Amino acid sequence: FNFKVMKKIHKGRLIMILSFLIISGLSVGFLSLQETRDFRIAKNLDIFLSLFRELNTFYVDEIDPDKVIKSGIDNMLKTLDPYTVYYPESDADDFTFMTTGKYGGIGSLVRGGGDYVVISEVYKGFPADKAGIKAGDKIKKVDGVSLKGMPTDKVSDRLKGNPGSDITVTIERAGKESDHVMKRERIIIPPVPYYGMIDSKTGYIRFTNFTQNCITDVKNALTELKKNNPEQIILDVRGNPGGLLSEAVEIVNLFVGPGNDVVSTKGKVKQFDDNFRTTKAATDETIPLAVLINRGSASAAEIVAGAIQDLDRGVIVGQRSYGKGLVQVTRPLSYNTQLKITTAKYYIPSGRCIQAIDFSHPNEDGSVGIIPDSLVTEFRTRNGRIVKDGGGITPDVTINPEAMSQISAELYLRNFIFDFATRYYWSHPAPESPSQFKLSDQDYADFAGFLKERNFSYRTITETSLNELIASAKKEKYYELHKDLFEELQNDIAHNIDHDLTIFRDEISGLLEEEIIGRYFYEEGAIAWSVTKDEQILKALEILNDKGKYSSILSGKSAPVLRANVPPASSGLYPSPPLTVHPGLRHSTFHI
Repeated sequence: FNFKVMKKIHKGRLIMILSFLIISGLSVGFLSLQETRDFRIAKNLDIFLSLFRELNTFYVDEIDPDKVIKSGIDNMLKTLDPYTVYYPESDADDFTFMTTGKYGGIGSLVRGGGDYVVISEVYKGFPADKAGIKAGDKIKKVDGVSLKGMPTDKVSDRLKGNPGSDITVTIERAGKESDHVMKRERIIIPPVPYYGMIDSKTGYIRFTNFTQNCITDVKNALTELKKNNPEQIILDVRGNPGGLLSEAVEIVNLFVGPGNDVVSTKGKVKQFDDNFRTTKAATDETIPLAVLINRGSASAAEIVAGAIQDLDRGVIVGQRSYGKGLVQVTRPLSYNTQLKITTAKYYIPSGRCIQAIDFSHPNEDGSVGIIPDSLVTEFRTRNGRIVKDGGGITPDVTINPEAMSQISAELYLRNFIFDFATRYYWSHPAPESPSQFKLSDQDYADFAGFLKERNFSYRTITETSLNELIASAKKEKYYELHKDLFEELQNDIAHNIDHDLTIFRDEISGLLEEEIIGRYFYEEGAIAWSVTKDEQILKALEILNDKGKYSSILSGKSAPVLRANVPPASSGLYPSPPLTVHPGLRHSTFHI
């Protein structure tokens, strides 16, 4: 008998028993936790079902099950992120349009305009255009059914339908009604509404959406431009809300050769982790490149701009982008419904994430706002330049256009610009080309007369604030004590419309000219007109033309160029994006 041996055996057995108990405890704890979670899910689903049953049985009014459940689902998803969205069967067309850029309709945009919706834009070559419908026309009936008072989205639904189906649209123009019979078509919104040579050596591509197979349009634009032997390219993704991840990789591959990382995705479920690299020969791997971004550039647009920046392939110009770096996939649900669900985050070549880390101080358009320094981490580009995360892509050259003047914003928002353009179109012959059109002194005088005819007036923010102060002073009985001071302030800040029209003539004329040009030459013509006046494009040209500055930015030898503001008369404040109209000033429009 060996006591030491027995002691070792007992000690080993004790360790085994303890290990077994610990492992068993952990397993039991894990299973218990899982069971608790499963029970909570089952319990809450049962509560929801029983609650709805009671509502349906005892609520004083009839309940619309689809509406109530949709509202419950939407509010549940709002507790997650803005991009996890439920699509009922009735929204199938909208979902298809979002991912493919295609829908069945007549090819135009409509917006609210009083009792009846108004055509705000017509797409060239589609049924509405071929039937002679124009921007500014009121839609009175569809297939004989009056649309008076009908919400814009409902009118849009009535105008959409299966390609090839007949539709009769009754419009009102200059007080007269007319019927227009047409066949709906599969409407495909081109992701490249315009490309061309800005000057003898600079190609320009306006790219608006990452829909299915958009790479074909962008590659075609680049190939066509190369026939002009450009020395440099500007890729404009301002206002591009993003779209399909695979298309973003293909776009980068146009300018970057095979074997380069573009973006990786990481999520909770490993099947959604992936790394996307360029696989083909580039269309042009060396041509100097500038990418234009703004706060409306999001998701896939940020991947393209971020990858180009991280790989030191081109210079990024504009404002910090939106800050959406979350991956969504669609999951089919029962009864032809869909769930677009966030499954992962994007990481671009330097390793930084595009997604905004802090959304507690967003801009008014939802883009990332102030980011505390404590939440920002530095990364390095291929050439060793410092780039940072925290949300969105910070450009190498920053240009922050000034906000539109109050009078211009009022004129645009309240449709005075739009309505005058409609009147102008029907009373003037088409100019020879967009570049040759310019509003004359007489035209601008006619606009001033039009405003008087329409009794246009507005209050400045300063006037509104002073009136609120006076109201508070009267309520608190301070007004009479300082009446002379208040009256003096009112006189000093009172504005004169004729004076404002003179001060801000360049800005207002720019809005009018682009709206009018769009009537004659469609969206393509409006963009062609604006590119030579857009401050952000002009800044990109300046950098591309200065090879030393371009190279120094990419090599990291020069600090990022910051330019605080540009004059409002040339800041790109026009209705197609170069437009940086204050968010919220855009009309609510619907594709039909």
